[in-house]
Amino acid sequence: MKITLNEYLNNPCGTLSIPYWKAKSITIPPVMKILHDRDFREDILTNYTDEKYFRLYHNLKEIPPITTNDFEVKTAKQKDIKKIVQIINDSYTDISVNTELIKSYTKTPVYSENLWIMVKEKATGNFVGCGLADYDTKAKELILEWIQVLPECRGKKIGQLIVTELLFRMKGVADFATVSGKVDNSTNPEALYRKCGFVGNDVWHILHKK
Repeated sequence: MKITLNEYLNNPCGTLSIPYWKAKSITIPPVMKILHDRDFREDILTNYTDEKYFRLYHNLKEIPPITTNDFEVKTAKQKDIKKIVQIINDSYTDISVNTELIKSYTKTPVYSENLWIMVKEKATGNFVGCGLADYDTKAKELILEWIQVLPECRGKKIGQLIVTELLFRMKGVADFATVSGKVDNSTNPEALYRKCGFVGNDVWHILHKK
């Protein structure tokens, strides 16, 4: 089913499982179904495996500020992509990316250099986290994509620093922001985003035929 931009803007997180700009160019393969929680039934699991993803919304009006004297944010440049790849890979045990994949994001119509950031620990000069976001000028949507903090540096509000920095950079420019992630994730990213002001209860089921 094709969704118009106006339909999407009326309810971004409840209308599509992914941002509007992506949905326009993606074809769902026959072995996959994507269902909102309101349309999901347990008997579907007879023939499909299920991965659940939350999708949250931020109106960019009230952004809880985060201040820290221990870390600083810098805008990432093309030369920083190898370091970004390292941070992403060191932040996961089940996901691996390469330089070519991350570079390919800079070729999309929603790429904005201002929305690629890194966090440096002042005391050591080490980079401990990164955030990559997109901006869809047609929907006026800020889309948070990769928000990573190295495992040994978690619990220091670095994730909140990354998210709020991206939100502040687009306040007055974007009309809203969205973010998504796995529901069953041991790092509980949903809690991080809610601390930063994201709201909503939309859950999407990504179903793969057995």
